[in-house]
Amino acid sequence: MKLWIGNMKCGGCARGVTATIHDIDSNANVDIDLAAKVVSIDTIASVEQMTTALAQDGFPAQVQ
Repeated sequence: MKLWIGNMKCGGCARGVTATIHDIDSNANVDIDLAAKVVSIDTIASVEQMTTALAQDGFPAQVQ
């Protein structure tokens, strides 16, 4: 899945997003394009699980 996270602006944000994703699925593969604010995730978790967890941690995401 690909998610756009508009308020992801720095490496610290990217680390926080990655940590949130790994809290949901520790085996997820995460690729972040910080300039485009896009996160590509290879996971068994649902889009709803990911977007809910990211929003709760302060990173509201939109599906790309």
